[in-house]
Parts: sequence; C-alpha cells; structure tokens
Amino acid sequence: MHTTLAGPPALGPLLARGALLSPFKRPRPDADYPRTRLQLPGARADLTRLAAYERVCGFPTGDDSLPVTYPHVLGFPLAMRLMSGRDFPLPLLGLVHTSIEITRYTTLTATGEYELTVYVDELAPHRRGTEAGVVTSLRSGEQVVWESRSTYLARHRTDGRTAAPPEPEHKPLPAVADWRLGADVGRRYGAASGDRNPIHLHPLTARLFGFPRAIAHGMWTVARCLAAHGTPEAVLVRARFRAPVLLPGTVTYAAEGGRFELRGGDHVHLAGEVYPLTS
Repeated sequence: MHTTLAGPPALGPLLARGALLSPFKRPRPDADYPRTRLQLPGARADLTRLAAYERVCGFPTGDDSLPVTYPHVLGFPLAMRLMSGRDFPLPLLGLVHTSIEITRYTTLTATGEYELTVYVDELAPHRRGTEAGVVTSLRSGEQVVWESRSTYLARHRTDGRTAAPPEPEHKPLPAVADWRLGADVGRRYGAASGDRNPIHLHPLTARLFGFPRAIAHGMWTVARCLAAHGTPEAVLVRARFRAPVLLPGTVTYAAEGGRFELRGGDHVHLAGEVYPLTS
C-alpha cells in the first residue's frame, strides 16, 4: 500500500509517540511489520539547514550539490513515522542503527525537487535480537538517483542460535588524522538533521539510556568520514556502526584505498567501504 504525504512529518511528536509505545512492544523476528510505502513528492533541501549540516560534517559549503549522506536526512522523518507507529513491532527506545548501504547514481543538485519513498523491507533474526531493514529512495522524474538501506537492531533475549555474519579479516588501516570532538557535536548535528534523540544531546539525558555521556550520531560519523574520504559521482557506500563515540572525545580517522575507519584507542567505531559505480 502506498501513502502519499503532503509534507514531511514533524519529528518531535513522532519521537514522543515512539517513546510512549516502546514499553508495549514485544520484538521478535517473525512479527508482522508495516507494509506501507510512504511517499513524499516535491521534497527539497532547506538550504540553511543544509549549510549547517555541511559545516558540522565537514563537507564543502556553497556548491549546488547534496552530500552523499544528505538524502538520509530528507527521508528520516518518513522512516520515523513508520518506526514510531503501533504496527511497527520493535520499540523505538533503544533501537540501534547498525549499518547503512548507500547508492548514489548521479550528482544531486541542492536546489532540486525529488520524490521520496520509504518502507520497511524485512525483519530478520540477529544474535542479539531482531533487526529491521528500512529502505529509502530518491527519484528525480522517473529516475531513481539515490537509494539506501539501513538496519536497526532491537536487543532482546534470543535462543543464541543465530550467528552473526563473519567480519572480513583486515589489518588496521593507516591513520590519516586525529579529530577532537566537542561536547556539542550531537547538538549541532541534531539541529541540522532534525534527529534530536536525547542520547546525543547531553550527558544527563544520555545517562538515562545507559551511556556515561552523550554519544555522536552514527550518521554523523559516516558523513564526517566520507567528507574526508571523498566520493565519486556514482558510488556505492557501505558502513557498519560498531561502537558508540562518546562526546567529548578524540577519534582517529584512518583510510586506505576504498576503505575507511573511525577508531578510538583499541575500538573501531565505524568501518566502511567506497566503491565507484561503473556503467
């Protein structure tokens, strides 16, 4: 079923609804999930917020193109509408963004008008709970110009029989730069992206969810790395979020060839790859 929206949903009420419904959710991989495809025609970037996003993530400002990660920001309110609903079986509180795969087929103009589509494509068992896949696509006219698939994990007790896919064996990538992250990174990214999850904003609200202090948004970490790494016009990006980045703090950006990492001490916070698309 397709549902066409007149405008992007407001994130504040969706976060509140998701929080209120979370205690009543009983996640399991064989649960039913919403089959609705939300569509938003005429989606456009707010240029003021886009500039703020570019600054906090390290992308160049002032050119007429969207950063490779920015369509995720445009689609996030639609994803939140699906994930905060009564028919979404995973609790929004505690939901962990575990990975994202992005395909950009061509350069996206910052002043362009696009049609967004967002839907849940599956639930799957995970060794730590149940994982949901959320797909976002961006069309210009009849052409899909950008699409992504994110996975979100709800942790709960399992029988332990679901094995995690093995991670490829790689030696550590060479360090490129150390980044000192201020305590306000989460607040700045939240203001630019609209994602004001309390775990990112302040130590006091982060402690309510078991973190010693605020943590950086996963999508900020991948955007910051891709801003440093650079991407071709047509590109496939894969990134896996492995450990939270505490704020304030210092992290090491490492890269070689098409691979990149964000590390803190012995912890790998983020690992990803960039693949040019060939016709």
